[in-house]
Formats: sequence, structure tokens, C-alpha cells
Amino acid sequence: MDNFADERDFELLEQDKYTFFVLRRILSTPCELILTDHKRLVICLSSVPYPVWIWTSDDATEEEMQRAYELSMEHGFLDGTHTINMKYGLAEYFINKSGSKLSVITNMFAYDNPNPIPPSTADKVDGGPYQGKSEDADEFVHIMEMFYKETGIPELSMEEYRRKIDEGLKNRTYYLWKNSEGKNVACCTYNPVDKLASLGLVFTYPEYRRRHYAENLVYHVTKTVEQKGFLPMLYTDADYAASNACYEKIGYILRGKLCTIGQKTKPFVDD
Repeated sequence: MDNFADERDFELLEQDKYTFFVLRRILSTPCELILTDHKRLVICLSSVPYPVWIWTSDDATEEEMQRAYELSMEHGFLDGTHTINMKYGLAEYFINKSGSKLSVITNMFAYDNPNPIPPSTADKVDGGPYQGKSEDADEFVHIMEMFYKETGIPELSMEEYRRKIDEGLKNRTYYLWKNSEGKNVACCTYNPVDKLASLGLVFTYPEYRRRHYAENLVYHVTKTVEQKGFLPMLYTDADYAASNACYEKIGYILRGKLCTIGQKTKPFVDD
């Protein structure tokens, strides 16, 4: 197994360009660990506290799944402090092999949106979208902290929050929704890689929920991404039926499924 990724790995991931969009992105950055045979198995940990990603072919053999399991054991990924994103077939193998010490923590859907549909709630929502600027950094730090706590994502240091936010604001990929009183009530960001752009950090302050702010902001960011020449996509928790229905109403189409396994902690997809 090599400890570097190259074009062979990116070609492999093209088979699962939606479900493994994030893995493709993080393989292009410095990672704590990469293990790949460039043919049938790719394992990657960007850094703690983010999850491990394991890619296998859809027709992975039992021998190949055993190899993935052994490598995960060898590197401490099954110690109860890590979560792992993988396909369902491999997840079933890991769970059975562990004697059910592992379990599926989250079922994830991957969507894309080739033809965005304007929200039917557009005329019911006050205010409008606003592209984040450097002076909004503190607001985004607050939102990101709340988002991580609410979703159970392992929290980052203040320096890491700042780094992510400063990069997003510099790239002009962070958006807010301001209501008619000028208050920031919702957030949405996107991250482009090649021809795809993944939306994330979709969040509405609790006191402003059920007013369709996030739905309309996601549509605005989706159209922005489309106009820039990217195909909009996003990940969702498959168990959040209401949120998924909202995305589907504005044109998002289910393209793939994967899951996160582990012993206790909530998953995260390096957005």
C-alpha cells in the first residue's frame, strides 16, 4: 500500500463521484494518513477529529474487505474514538467482523441538482441573501460553533474555526440570509472541486426556524453555483426526512448512499 494518492485514485473515485466527493477533495490536501493500492482500496484520514474514509469497489471481494478491516485495526480506527465513512456492503462486513461492537451511526444521502426549482415559499419570506464578507467572520464562527454542537460533530479549536471561515470568506463561498430587520438568520456555504460544488453548513438560528429562510438561501446558493459552471450537490442525513423533502422540492435528486460506522461519536463529512 502506498502513502500517496495520484491520478489513478482520482479515476477510481470517479465511479462514485457523488458519494465520495469529499474524499476526492481531501486527497488533494495534506492528510494524516493515506493508504492506497491505486486499484481497489483507498483509505484516508485527513486529520482528527474528522472521520476516516474507505473506498472500495462495488464488487469488492471478501479478501479485499478483510484487508480493509485489518488495516483499520492496525491503525487504530476501530478503537471507539473514530468514525468511518464507507459503502453499505463494507459496513455490513465490518459490523459482523467486530461482533456488532460497531454499528451504523448515520445513513447519508448524496444529491445533485442539475435543474434548480424556485421555492414555492419565495413570496412568503422576508429579506434576502447576502454574501459574507471579512467583517462577518465573528458571525460565522458563532454559527459554525452552534452547528457543530447541534449536529454532534466533534468540535474544532477556535483557530481551526477561524481558518476554515477565513478561507471561505476569501473565496467568497459563504452566504447569509438577512431578514427584513437586517438580522442574519440563516447560513449556507459551498465548496467547489473540479465540476462539482458541495453545499454545506446549512443552518438557521433556532428562533427563526420554520420560516423558510434556509430553503430560499439554499436555492440562491444553488443557483449561484450553477451560474459559475458547477453542478450543485450536497450530503444529507438520510433520517432527516423533512430536510431532504425540502431539498427535493428545489430540484435535488438522490444520486447515492453511504453510511458512517463507529461506536459512539457522530459523523462528519469534511465540508
